[in-house]
Amino acid sequence: MSRLQDFLTLLLEDLDAARRRDPAARSRIEVALGYPGVHALWAHRVIHAMWREPLLRLPARLASQLVRGLTGIEIHPGAQLGRRLFIDHGMGIVIGETAQVGDDVVLFHGATLGGRSMTRGKRHPTLGDHVVVGAGAKILGPVWIGDGAQVGANAVVVKDVPAGGVAVGVPAQVRTRPEQAPAVDLVEDPAIYI
Repeated sequence: MSRLQDFLTLLLEDLDAARRRDPAARSRIEVALGYPGVHALWAHRVIHAMWREPLLRLPARLASQLVRGLTGIEIHPGAQLGRRLFIDHGMGIVIGETAQVGDDVVLFHGATLGGRSMTRGKRHPTLGDHVVVGAGAKILGPVWIGDGAQVGANAVVVKDVPAGGVAVGVPAQVRTRPEQAPAVDLVEDPAIYI
């Protein structure tokens, strides 16, 4: 019973994270029924558990492709996703097999957590907690994106980004937030640091 309660708590956290981060979200029921990012995340939570069982890897991979077709969001079954991840809009998101995503992360549509090589082993990014990845951003290779960092829209990140840093441009250059920058509760626009 405890595992079921833990799973239900996790699902409610996902709903509340979407409601908190999307000003258009009006209710839990609206988010539960109409947000493909939440659907993909919920499916991944089940599929990832299947992936950890060697005999269920093929069904897990096939299920992930079905979810991709339904939501437009591709999450490899092996990817490790933290709590309260919010995928906004979602279409075109790709999260690779060895990607690790921390807690309270926001991914906007078209973001890619991809690889740069075809070798086995760790080849996808690791995102810390409270990271924001802008629309169309590409984070490639086994790089580390530190806690509280932001990646601007359409940035291409191939190097580590320190905690609190802002990565913008192609290739991405890391900027630090000016000390006089106003505190923002949720998501700040990284473009203000260009």
